[in-house]
Amino acid sequence: MDAVVETLAYPLDPLSLAEIAEAVAILKDERQLPETIRFPIIRLEEPTKTDMKAYRAGRALSRLAFILSLDIASGETHESIVDLSKRAVVDHQRLPLERAPYGQPPVMLCEFETVEATVKSDPRWIAAVKKRGITDADIPLVQIDPFSSGYFGRDFEKGARIVRAVSYWREHERDNGYAHPIEGVVAVVDLIKNEVVDFVDDEIVIPVPKKKRNYGQEAFPDVRNDVNSLNIVQPDGPSFTVDGWHVDWQNWSFGVGFTPREGLVLHELGITDNGKLRPVIFRASVTEMVVPYADPSANHYWKSAFDAGEYGLGRLANSLELGCDCVGHIHYFDVPSADDFGQPTVMKNAICMHEEDFGILWKHYEFRNGIFEVRRSRRLVISFFATVGNYDYGFYWYLYQDGTIQLEAKLTGIIQTAAVGAGQKYAWGGMVDENLGGPTHQHFFNARLHMDVDGGGNTVTEHEFQPRAWGDDNPYGNVFDTKTRVLKRELDSPSMANGETGRYWKVQNPNAENSVGNAPGYKVVVMPSPLMLAQDGSTVAQRGGFAKKHIWVTSFDPQEKYASGDYPNVHAGGDGLPKYVQNNRSIENTDLVLWHSFGHTHVCKPEDFPIMPVEYAGFTLKPNGFFDGNIAMNLPAGPNTQSRDNGACKPASSGCCHER
Repeated sequence: MDAVVETLAYPLDPLSLAEIAEAVAILKDERQLPETIRFPIIRLEEPTKTDMKAYRAGRALSRLAFILSLDIASGETHESIVDLSKRAVVDHQRLPLERAPYGQPPVMLCEFETVEATVKSDPRWIAAVKKRGITDADIPLVQIDPFSSGYFGRDFEKGARIVRAVSYWREHERDNGYAHPIEGVVAVVDLIKNEVVDFVDDEIVIPVPKKKRNYGQEAFPDVRNDVNSLNIVQPDGPSFTVDGWHVDWQNWSFGVGFTPREGLVLHELGITDNGKLRPVIFRASVTEMVVPYADPSANHYWKSAFDAGEYGLGRLANSLELGCDCVGHIHYFDVPSADDFGQPTVMKNAICMHEEDFGILWKHYEFRNGIFEVRRSRRLVISFFATVGNYDYGFYWYLYQDGTIQLEAKLTGIIQTAAVGAGQKYAWGGMVDENLGGPTHQHFFNARLHMDVDGGGNTVTEHEFQPRAWGDDNPYGNVFDTKTRVLKRELDSPSMANGETGRYWKVQNPNAENSVGNAPGYKVVVMPSPLMLAQDGSTVAQRGGFAKKHIWVTSFDPQEKYASGDYPNVHAGGDGLPKYVQNNRSIENTDLVLWHSFGHTHVCKPEDFPIMPVEYAGFTLKPNGFFDGNIAMNLPAGPNTQSRDNGACKPASSGCCHER
């Protein structure tokens, strides 16, 4: 009988450093893995909602590690499940990535390091950059960007592990290379063969822009001197409590998780109401994002990075800086992780959690009797930032005292750029400087919400407003109605936001009843932003079909984890949400997953360079019949005593923000 290793970890906690090391050692030993094996993904194989119910009923659960292993000598890839409780590999499957629709594990950092030497040693690349004025002395400082390649059905793409590499001139190491794109030169690098397997040298030679647009602090020595301190002070400490990976705050309760692909995950998110913990979402994360570009030229037509599936948002998470990325009274989560060689490592300060003031929560002044009541809102912020090449993305989950949940994506960093000939205008986007254009592009995120409203089965309904026709029941023409439909099967669900009709969705538990006789629920408030504008037949639309609709609903399947499918890298398309919903399973009063695609369409402008100010995208979940009333009525009325009257130079009174 196999030996059993005890673990005190909560079943949804991320793998510890010791567990990562042990899982890799077990797999290496049992399968006799060669030295050429690398590990793009190592994560907890999470228990399901059903497993967790059994756990709470007293059943022990095994700790399972999912390991994706890649042989960099042959390209062979395996998925393995290691049972840490039994110290055994319980599943080990070779992925048939040489067959259509192909796909590859995400690109690893260790591979990025080899691409530059491969490209710079290719005689075609050397000749092409010299045609554009790059000298032998320049070549060592030329920046090579390996970029996920897309897929177009060419022979060198089929079943291959490739990246496309573009180049940028730099005079000094700290120069912003994106100000100096080397246009019309693209090398396709096979990461297994370590050679350039296809090369583009455009006939039209565009000079490399040489104007410096650096962004390090040394580029701006004359800083503003009129920015006074703005401090956030919590002399009594924060209002949250943390126990390992578990957090309690203002009646909210949840677990923090983290995966190499998604980054931050929230588990078992619920809120205590009248002494009872009521579940809302079992698991919440961003499983994918895609950035398709609208420039058909050689350097850009193929750009459509799937930043989660092709690189890994979690693997590229920043170590956040106190007082810079996060301000106030901060709690950091250090994340146990693994490098490409399977060695355990700690991602310091990968997740930041703190409280923020968020203006007025509720207020009323009644002049008849002098009652004045106002309460300020605060929110809990759980966030992380990932840098994927030129772009930086922040993912911020907000919890509010009135039961609202919000996800906000923050987009910043450096735009992709294109060299433009002297006296020319850029045809595929906006000019950002002389001889420098920024391609028009879109950013699409997809959030996966495994719903659990009040436990049990959930149902999604779609609602929109419509004016009622004139008639006996609308004699003044002022009546409008709410049109409602129940999403019964998966193919009923793909839908788009519509600002004109105010279309929205509710997730309800039809097995429960609220104080007014209806099903308790949460309303999904989405931004009516553009969907993917690439043609349906394009390869990027085939690969990123999730971005063609704002809302999808599926019946829970533990194999359906990601909006784009498991391996979008060099994938021919057709996987992910468009494939999942073809099963057309029932989604009425069942264990369901709500998927929401949202994003931003970016037409570049001079203000976006050299660093783009933050753009925002996201959505909100608001309680809708979930509570019996406003649950924030019992907040204390005390004012912020650190506030000052700038005219009178006096502090706020110690009185309360109520009855005058």
